[in-house]
Amino acid sequence: MSATTAPQFANAPGHLPADDSGRLPAPLESEIRRIYSLSPVYGQRFPLHAEPLHWGCYREIPALSKKEIVERGHQAFFEDYAVIERGLQESRYEYESTGGTTQSPMTVIMEDGWWNEQTRRAYRAHPLLAPYADKPHRKCILAPVGCSSNLCPYEDHPFPHRYFDGTVYLNLTSDPFVFPESEWDRIVLELQAVNPDIIEGEPIYLSLLARAVQKRKVAIPGVKVVILTYGKASLVHSRRIAAVFPAPQVDLYGSTEAGYLFVGEAFKDDSRVIDDNAFVELVPWRGYEDIFQIHVTTRGREAMPLLRYHTGDVVRRTPTGYRLLGREGGLYFRPDGQLVSPTEIDAVLPADFACWHYSLVQATATRWDFHYVADHVAPAGLEAAVAGALGPGARVTAFRRRLIAPAASGKFALLKPLAA
Repeated sequence: MSATTAPQFANAPGHLPADDSGRLPAPLESEIRRIYSLSPVYGQRFPLHAEPLHWGCYREIPALSKKEIVERGHQAFFEDYAVIERGLQESRYEYESTGGTTQSPMTVIMEDGWWNEQTRRAYRAHPLLAPYADKPHRKCILAPVGCSSNLCPYEDHPFPHRYFDGTVYLNLTSDPFVFPESEWDRIVLELQAVNPDIIEGEPIYLSLLARAVQKRKVAIPGVKVVILTYGKASLVHSRRIAAVFPAPQVDLYGSTEAGYLFVGEAFKDDSRVIDDNAFVELVPWRGYEDIFQIHVTTRGREAMPLLRYHTGDVVRRTPTGYRLLGREGGLYFRPDGQLVSPTEIDAVLPADFACWHYSLVQATATRWDFHYVADHVAPAGLEAAVAGALGPGARVTAFRRRLIAPAASGKFALLKPLAA
């Protein structure tokens, strides 16, 4: 690839108009220079010249990792952190701590209102959510308490004091597998009281919510859209959720530090970049033609803007858009080089297998444990089917469990290969 050749981006072409001169499109160059002006850390890492930027220069800007943000500290992103501290005291800035499933906690500073605005832009980017972007609506959220927005409560406020701007936060603690029945009673009662237009949550949490609602034989007739976010969904979760909340499901992908990046209808392989929120660069990965890492450059952000941020996520390009495969560490490579993601596992699960959650864990080079939570024992043939997806020599043993513990962050992993 020559220095004048543009990298691939997942954004719609209109947001990055082509230029045969090798110069960066004006919107991208403008955002890069804006980020440099806001956060001194970028100039310290790689100085920019005043001349127009070309793709060769863009490629020299080093990708930013979460590890680097943690090591430098969030203070490094600000010229005078005392200003930010005063802003936090005056509620002009907010902060969150995000740890994901595998890395050290990272503090994220955001200007007041940024999360709401980028959420609104995400809604506008999809036809199922657009009707709710700019008008009042009711929403219930069930996700890890340390979740991916500045909206999550940190105190045990009673209902309805957790009802902010039409949104109620249903859970007060993480790990839905250990909620006592009295806690599910409270959650379901609040869900009935709100009767939301939108239910949003981490898919495993929503799957267990569906179990709790089904068990109590109640109905939530107002639900028009279910948003799956905060974690990777399996088709088994989707089906359990749909049986109780029969509404279209939207896959909304993002992170605390970057905001929402992709939106699409769940399991339709049609996710698209939320162009007004970020530029998403597609970085060739492991020689695959249609699978990429992503580097994210945020748009319009004041506090801690991100430039070529390596999120750790992998996407597959499809004829209809993109499929979010998940974190790099949550993908498995068979001995023959084929990639296995939760999508490939979903595809081989027997049609009569119904569970509330599963986790496929690699124990040795050839042995895997399939843990699942279900009302009935898995059908014959499940172990062989999953082993077939994992490649020649793989052995799978299924274990029915009462619960599957999440990571310390409250998030779950569907696929846990051994660390490379």
